[in-house]
Amino acid sequence: MSLVLPSAAEKTALDFMLGVTVPGNQTLKLFTNNIAPADTDTAATYTEMSTLGYVAKTLTKTAWVTTAGATGAPASSVQPQQTFTFTAGTLVTVYGYYVIDSTTGLLLWAESFGGGKDIQNAGDQIIIVPTITLSRV
Repeated sequence: MSLVLPSAAEKTALDFMLGVTVPGNQTLKLFTNNIAPADTDTAATYTEMSTLGYVAKTLTKTAWVTTAGATGAPASSVQPQQTFTFTAGTLVTVYGYYVIDSTTGLLLWAESFGGGKDIQNAGDQIIIVPTITLSRV
């Protein structure tokens, strides 16, 4: 599935990109409502997972590693792998993740897994490597 940058975050993204505003860290969260990320979303659109030992992850702004795009290929930036490891309990289906600005709580982007990931057993994991790749249109 493709990463969705909602309309509410477009100005913030440009302000960060142009140095108008200094970005802070981001927070990576998992969502459990079965929805497709959309342009009109806000952080409140998503139901954050809250059981089975779940803890949101901080994406430190200085941990992003950006690679320049070669001819015909866009640039991309990647964070280290983020591993969510769960405890046992009642079955929960996770449908994707979303990222908020840690300072403002503003939704920055979201992405669906393209199908649910069932979590129920001790040691179940969801692994995400946060990546943003610019698109050439």
